[in-house]
Formats: sequence, structure tokens, C-alpha cells
Amino acid sequence: MSSLSLDAAEELVDAALERAHALGKAVSVAVVDAGGFVVSVRRSDGARPLTPDIARAKAYTAAIMQRPGKMLKKWQESQPVFFSQLSQLPGAAQPIMATEGSVTIKRDGEVIGGLGIAGGTADEDQQIADEVLRSLGYELDFAAWGVSGKPAGKDS
Repeated sequence: MSSLSLDAAEELVDAALERAHALGKAVSVAVVDAGGFVVSVRRSDGARPLTPDIARAKAYTAAIMQRPGKMLKKWQESQPVFFSQLSQLPGAAQPIMATEGSVTIKRDGEVIGGLGIAGGTADEDQQIADEVLRSLGYELDFAAWGVSGKPAGKDS
């Protein structure tokens, strides 16, 4: 089983903050390991005070649900009571946030953590996360929830 080192987490955070700065956005970035435990959190100058907490919840969701937040949105919309109860479970360390900017960190087919970006629009947070993961060689394809085999959106 692979793990997410502090150096790898800091590389992700640095790249995300650099990309956000290029877009003119003040954001917070959080990286957690596969169990949802914080490895690194950083808030850029000018980012709103609540953004570190939002970024942590986004990263946590992506790691423990093992899918990016935007993939979980339809499920959350179809079963809102179920999703609201997930955050109330005794083992839940953070709220479950099925939204953009919540991206699962996967390498060599294995989930090793979660990345959360907060401070831009939903689309900007997602763009930053996707671009950073892609540029650092992480995988962005995931099978649809409950379906084994080819990733969602992939042709045969």
C-alpha cells in the first residue's frame, strides 16, 4: 500500500497555490492521506478565514469516499438524507462535501489521499485541483460509483 508523504503533500499544496495565484485567486489548500487525516493545510494571503476548514472537508470527502466530490453530487442530490447522516457518524472527522474542488489523489490505481481547494468559484477550485494533479502525474479517472471496470466517461 502506498502512502502520501509530507513532501508529496507539500508539492501538491505549492503547485495549487501557484496555480491559484496565476488565476488571481486567494485560496486554501488541504491534503489528507487515504484515511482522511490531515497531512498539510495552507491558507494563502487574502483567502477568507473559513476556507481552510472547507478545503479540509473537501479533501476528507475525496479521500474517504474514494471519488472526487463532483462525482458524488448526483448521489447526494438523489439521497440528501443519507449524505447528511454521513457527517453525523461517530467516525466522521469532517463534514462530507460532495462538490467541486474535492479531488481524490490516486496513483498506480490506488487511492492515497484527497486534495481540497477552497476560495475560488466551484469551477475555479476544480480547475486548480485537476490541473495540479494532472501536472504532477496523478490519475484523474475513476469508475462510476458501484461499477467495476472502465472509468466513467471513458469509451471502450
